[in-house]
Amino acid sequence: MKLNSILRGDCIKLLRNIPDESVDIAFADPPFNLKKRYSSYRDNLELSQYIEWCNLWLRELVRVTKPTGSIFIHNIPKWLAYFSAELNKIADFKHWIAWDAMSTPLGKTLLPTHYGILYYAKDATKLKFYDIRYPHHRCRKCGVLRKDYGGKKSRLHPFGPIVSDVWTDLHRIKHNKRRDRHPCQLPIHLLERLLLLSTDEGDVVLDPFMGTGTTAVAAKRLGRNFIGIEIDENYVQIANDNLADTNEKTKIGASWVSLYLNQVATLRDVDWRDIKKYFEIPAPIKRIDSVSIKYSNGKQQAEEQDIDEIPPEHKELWDLQV
Repeated sequence: MKLNSILRGDCIKLLRNIPDESVDIAFADPPFNLKKRYSSYRDNLELSQYIEWCNLWLRELVRVTKPTGSIFIHNIPKWLAYFSAELNKIADFKHWIAWDAMSTPLGKTLLPTHYGILYYAKDATKLKFYDIRYPHHRCRKCGVLRKDYGGKKSRLHPFGPIVSDVWTDLHRIKHNKRRDRHPCQLPIHLLERLLLLSTDEGDVVLDPFMGTGTTAVAAKRLGRNFIGIEIDENYVQIANDNLADTNEKTKIGASWVSLYLNQVATLRDVDWRDIKKYFEIPAPIKRIDSVSIKYSNGKQQAEEQDIDEIPPEHKELWDLQV
């Protein structure tokens, strides 16, 4: 199958044309079966139909992934529980990533505040994996670290903590001016984080539900190859237009990073030794409590409109990393 192209068609049929163990990772963000308005797909299948269909493409994703590769599935917890039951038979469970997403009360239920990303390895003993870091959380108004580390500030990593399995710093696309004409568009820096922790330059990324091209754009920005499948002709056109407009290679020196609003959102821990020379780091390091490191023309910061929406109970997670 041709690299760096988006094929239009049914994902099951096209996946069967991909050779065994030929892609480095597979990422899927399938329809949620919540009656969303897709122009080329009926998003209201019966439970048994939906699960049977999902199991078909799940098995194909595992088949085509290399032994060193990863499988990521994004969805709501309701369906991820079913997907996990199938994947446990054919792959190795690594993590359930909880991606923070503010929502509205539905009545007679707990407030849903996260999407999930299932993370499976084709073979856990051979898995390619990199620790990644994200910027320290700071008060938007005063710039001080949100967590009090007491006498341990001298041990803090200058850039930020190691990413855990709860992600509160990346947020949904909330403004129409930033969205394509698609009901479930993901932010590019979410896909970039997944690619940085699981792939190298030149690796092949497969997305059987390409939509308007988020995975392909992330792959192109990070020097990876991609294979996309999408059933809707209009979405294929939008995706190709987005790719044509993507010329930026997100590197600092020789290292790939994820940039958002001209600041680094994610970097690999192993790359910090080479990247740190591009930052101004407070000295002594304990001054990092009130003085953030600087890259280019600005400070490391979360997206302004989202900081106050992060649940307080999440802000304390995994902040202290050396």
